[in-house]
Amino acid sequence: MIDLDRISKAYPTRTGSNLVLDAISFSFPPRTNVGILGKNGSGKSTLLRVLAGTEAPDSGTIRRKGTVSWPIGFSGGFSGSLNGEENCRFVARIYGADVDDVVGFTMEFAELGEYFYMPVKTYSSGMRARLAFALSMAIEFDAYLVDEVTAVGDFNFQAKCRKAFEERSGRSSVIIVSHHIGTVKSYCEHCAVLQKGRLYYFNSVDEAERFYEAA
Repeated sequence: MIDLDRISKAYPTRTGSNLVLDAISFSFPPRTNVGILGKNGSGKSTLLRVLAGTEAPDSGTIRRKGTVSWPIGFSGGFSGSLNGEENCRFVARIYGADVDDVVGFTMEFAELGEYFYMPVKTYSSGMRARLAFALSMAIEFDAYLVDEVTAVGDFNFQAKCRKAFEERSGRSSVIIVSHHIGTVKSYCEHCAVLQKGRLYYFNSVDEAERFYEAA
C-alpha cells in the first residue's frame, strides 16, 4: 500500500512556477490494479517517480508498506558500458534477489538474443525498454509502477507482458500511468484521472473514461 498525504510538486518555468501535483492525498489499495489517466504534460510520470521515491515531492508525506518497483519503462538506470547480463546481476544484488534466477528470467523474457551479452549503449530504445520490463518482472515487488511500457514490442511480447501482470495479481498491485484508455482497460479494474494537479479516483474505468474525455 502507498499513502500520499498532501503531496505537491512544482517546476520552475520562464513564465513562473508550474504546479503539476497539487496537495494530492490518496491511498492506493493493496493487491489492486489502478490506472492513472492524464493528458500529455499532466504530470503522470512525475507522480510515478514520486511514488517510486526516485524524485522527492516539494511538500507532503509518502508512506510505503511493502516493496515498490522502480518505474517500469524507465531504462535510464542502466550502465551503458555494461551488457544486459551484467546490468541484471548488478540490480539483483541491490535488491537481494537470487542473481542467477534474475538473469535467467530476464534473458528468456526480454528475447534479446545475443544482444543480452552486448553493451546496453548499443541497444535501441525498444530493446532497452524490453530489458527494463523483463528485469522488473524478474524481481518480486508488492507494487509495480508502470509507465506506458506495455506498448513495447510486437503483439506477442505485449501479450507476454499482460500475462506476467495477471500472474502477479492477487499478491501484488499494479499502478499504471497512461493517456490511452485502452491500455488502462486492459490491465486495471480501478482508475484515477490526473487533471490540473489533482487526482480524481473512480471505482470503475468506465466512469473515469467519461470524466477524462469530458475534460
